[in-house]
Amino acid sequence: MKRLAATLVLTLALTAGGARASQQYEPLADSVRAALHLAISDRAAPDLPAFSSPQKQLWLGTMSERLAKRMPDEAGRMEFLKTVHYEATRAGLDPQLVLGLIQVESGFRKYAVSSAGARGYMQVMPFWVKLIGSEESNLFHLRTNLRFGCTILRHYLDIEKGNLFRALGRYNGSLGKAEYPNMVRGAWERHWSWPAMTSASNP
Repeated sequence: MKRLAATLVLTLALTAGGARASQQYEPLADSVRAALHLAISDRAAPDLPAFSSPQKQLWLGTMSERLAKRMPDEAGRMEFLKTVHYEATRAGLDPQLVLGLIQVESGFRKYAVSSAGARGYMQVMPFWVKLIGSEESNLFHLRTNLRFGCTILRHYLDIEKGNLFRALGRYNGSLGKAEYPNMVRGAWERHWSWPAMTSASNP
């Protein structure tokens, strides 16, 4: 009975999204802060790259089918997926990992706000805007939210020397606890698994 209850709680968490904890403020060295600010601010590619290769088209179509119930609007869904792929790949992350994290964090709700104040798809804490962003940084804007979220996760992966379990713990503010990393990995593997793409780096 206890095992069934635990499974139900995990299932509800994966379905509804909305992780309880959130990123914790940590002082950053000036060099790290400058590097993260540069990563956030770089707008060298304002237009998303075309998904012209057969592999990318297949990825986009497959992910769109999986996401259709959560995002019924096809145009919005396609823009979301292309942005996830672009920002994840840009940060050296697997887009499938990012989709799993978004499922757990916000349930794919653009305007999700946690009790701690974390915002948007990737539930980014507002203090990051003051640390590495600018006055124009709107965490409810699709690309801004994904860029911040992917940059922050990449930062945590670098701190943890590629240890995804610990990096996810930092992202959620629950370093050392297994629940959140296991939830993200579970969502990633059960709902968003995909053969590695040549343009994406697996953390």
